[in-house]
Amino acid sequence: MTRGRLNILIFPCGTEIGLEINRSICNDTHFNVYGASSIEDHGSFVFNNYIGGLPFVFEKNFINEINKVIKENEIDLIFPAHDEVLLKLSEEFEKGCLECPYIGPNYSICNTCRFKSKTYKVLEGSIATPKLFKSIIDVKKEELPVFVKPDNGQGSKGATMVTSLEELKIIGRDKLVMEYLPGREFTIDCFSNKDGILLFCEGRERIRVSNGISVRTASTEDVRFIEIARIINSRLRMRGVWFFQVKEDRHKNLVLLEVAPRVAGTMCLVRCKGVNLPLVALYDSMGINVEILENNYKILVDRSLHSSYKLDLYYEKVYIDLDDSVLLDGRVNLLLISFIYQCINEKIVLSLITKHKDELNETLKQHRLFSLFDEVIQINPEDEKFKYINSNKSIFIDDSFRERKKVKENVGIPVFDTHMIEALIKPFE
Repeated sequence: MTRGRLNILIFPCGTEIGLEINRSICNDTHFNVYGASSIEDHGSFVFNNYIGGLPFVFEKNFINEINKVIKENEIDLIFPAHDEVLLKLSEEFEKGCLECPYIGPNYSICNTCRFKSKTYKVLEGSIATPKLFKSIIDVKKEELPVFVKPDNGQGSKGATMVTSLEELKIIGRDKLVMEYLPGREFTIDCFSNKDGILLFCEGRERIRVSNGISVRTASTEDVRFIEIARIINSRLRMRGVWFFQVKEDRHKNLVLLEVAPRVAGTMCLVRCKGVNLPLVALYDSMGINVEILENNYKILVDRSLHSSYKLDLYYEKVYIDLDDSVLLDGRVNLLLISFIYQCINEKIVLSLITKHKDELNETLKQHRLFSLFDEVIQINPEDEKFKYINSNKSIFIDDSFRERKKVKENVGIPVFDTHMIEALIKPFE
């Protein structure tokens, strides 16, 4: 570890927000990234510096335990990755109880944004906010359907459309009951610098949502986004990375749903246009003047579950087949090449073992593979590959079931087909 870098703690690190923050800053040479969580989550597969078992923010010993982590790991900044965590850290920092600063605005802003009712009250009259019913008994039959959601929820989690008064009596208690907005929904990613100036504002349509998270979203231009953003920025005095969500009513007017003073999990979209908002927020929090540089193209992102693996497997050498493994249909297998370079980084010996029928050196040069391997073993098509494997601390990769079976039976080492390579890929250190 190079202590010249700042140590950044992402908490909780296994949320979609935490994972996006990590993707945004993990390769920056000015920071060491740590991840911490209260539960065993995906962060333990992603973060090399992982700290598990922290109390939840509502537990009495939370602040003492997070301060221990800060001291033991010399944490310089905490990057909150959940609304409740941001609210708690901002409160404790304001009281002088937190051992290091956090990335985000002050407690007053965090508290206002955490509750939709408080947000609407501050912004009412400046921008369109949903019609709220004081209680479920105020909803008339002709006003159905209505939308019910938690006051302090995030995204569309815990929200539902209600179409009958009977259903409303069951699920509408202790929740906000508001007008139903039938139109398109948009998230607008924003950034306000240390001087309160709105430097960035760009919208994206929430095309497909799963469990409250936008999993398909596309760049969307609308002059109304910047108008609303400027009003929110001036009324709430935002700082750093934030976003707001709006939805069209039946007349296609934009109505505010929520404002959140944090990173959004799908900010990967603007990051891939050149606007790395978590990274910009880090530099801004350090008092550095920041700029926005964006590529001029539209982008669509679609997300799905991603698998990560931990194998109880040690090896010092890898034997790899060429045809239909490293090369597929005359093209380089990018996933296998990624694994090959992982081995190079870890100083694992790479041995190419092949029955290639053409001029091997020419094929390797053609695909720029010539210098990748520590040794190259070319054998006759009738020969057996297992005869040339001389290390029991090795693994074998080949698309041929017959070749894998022979190696497994005669050498006893683990064997991998090309569809198994993803299990060998580790997080980049």
